[in-house]
Parts: sequence; structure tokens; C-alpha cells
Amino acid sequence: MGQFKPFTLNLKGRLTTFDRPAVMGIVNVTPDSFYEQSRTPDSISITDRIETMIADGADILDIGAYSSRPGASDVSPQEELDRLCLGIETARKIAPAIPISIDTFRASVARAAIEMGADIVNDISGGDLDADMFDTVASLHVPYVVMHMRGTPATMQSLTNYGDRGVTASVLDTLGEKVNQLALKGVCDIIVDPGYGFAKTLEQNYELIRDLNVFKSLNCPILVGISRKSMLTRLLDINATEALPATTALNSFALDRGASILRVHDVKETVQAVSIYSQIISPTASHNI
Repeated sequence: MGQFKPFTLNLKGRLTTFDRPAVMGIVNVTPDSFYEQSRTPDSISITDRIETMIADGADILDIGAYSSRPGASDVSPQEELDRLCLGIETARKIAPAIPISIDTFRASVARAAIEMGADIVNDISGGDLDADMFDTVASLHVPYVVMHMRGTPATMQSLTNYGDRGVTASVLDTLGEKVNQLALKGVCDIIVDPGYGFAKTLEQNYELIRDLNVFKSLNCPILVGISRKSMLTRLLDINATEALPATTALNSFALDRGASILRVHDVKETVQAVSIYSQIISPTASHNI
């Protein structure tokens, strides 16, 4: 059983300490995200989803406006920003103080979203799709999620050959290099994400889960995003709507392997899993949740 390491994020001058694994609720302001029930393309559906997540105990909201599923339609920067604006404004009306993460790979969109009121940048490309992203995050002084991916959402599944060293060593090296680059630019709060489902085969995804604890060597909080993904549905021959039990089971395993943040569609069930995990590793901790 792994021991959780508390972490602190500087959210625009407000130091926030997480003394248990954080639950990040997914808010897709999109019409085409892979899990249909997570789509919130209008203010009413956004409001309903965020209110439910807050009531269920979400620690962070992750708002995205560009679907990264294979085959998804391209979205212009302005359209992405317009969608994000709706999501951020709605979230701030409901929960003025909750940390908001913006799921984007575009530096210009990230800057505008932070200026609108978001707190964290979550970049699926780890800076690869926009050369200005690292400098932008450094200038904004906000936490940054650096995820591992190869290519683009349209090409990533053809880029799964990691050679003799294997996927874990390759992903660890790549994230380590990026953590160093970001630190040299002055980014202080870096969160790493191995990128489950992005340029990984089914077997490689599970290897990365088994080896998750090696990413502790980067001395950064570790984000795990496996909620209802194809690594579950393909293995079990189910669809995304049936994948909540499998998601909860795998998230529980990820907690044991060192996950700091769980990015999920289903906040209530994940908060329960975190509470049970916290009770096991520290019997007094879960009473404060």
C-alpha cells in the first residue's frame, strides 16, 4: 500500500494544500467528447453538471472545449475559447473559489482562459503542439499539467512503438526532460500525467498503471486520467456507459501506486474510493474529508 504524499499548488497567490488525493471533475463543453453523457454544450447542462460535482465533493474542475478523441472534429481557437468562456463563467458563479483547470494545448487559449478566471493549465500535448506553451505558463505563474502524448489526436495511435526500452522508461524520460525544461523557465508547480490512451496500446496502458510508482522519481504530483477510457471498454468488451465499476477499480489501484489527482467523469464514486483509501493508509485522515 503506497503512502500518499501531500502536495501544494500556488493558485494565483493562494497556496492550496491537498492532504489527500484530489478528485478532478471533467466538464466537457463540447458536442462530441467520447463519453456522450459528459457533454455539456450549453449553460443549463454545464450548470447541472458543475452543481452535481460540487455537491459530490470535487476538489478541482477540469474544463475542456476541444475533444481529443480520435476522429473528433477540429475546433478553431476562437470557438474553443468561446466554449471555455461559457464554462469558466458558469463555474465561477456556482463555486467562486474552486480551482479550475483548463484542458487546452494552445498557448493563446490558455492565457485567455487564465485571465478569465481559470487557475491551472492542463495540456494533453505537454507543449509539443504549441511551441509557446512553456513560456506562456511560466509568464502566467500557474500550475501546469504536462501530459505525455505523441503526434496529434488524429495520428497518436500509429505512434506506439517505444523500442526495446519499453513504454514506461520512454514516457518517464520524456516527462523528466519536460519537467527540467519547465523548471528552468521558472514553472514551480508541475503535475505529470503519463497520458493513458494517448499513443499507447492496450497493453502499454496497463504497463504504465503497474509502473505508476516510478513517476514519483520526478518529484511532482501525478495525475491519472483513465475514466471510462477504451483501455477499460476494450478489455472488458463493454461501452463507456458501462465502465464506471471498472473505472473505480482501476482508480483505486492507481491510488495504491501513487496517484495524486484522479481526473474523472464520476466524482461521487471517486470521492468514496479516495475516502476508503485514506482510511486504510491513515485511519484518522478520512474523518476530515
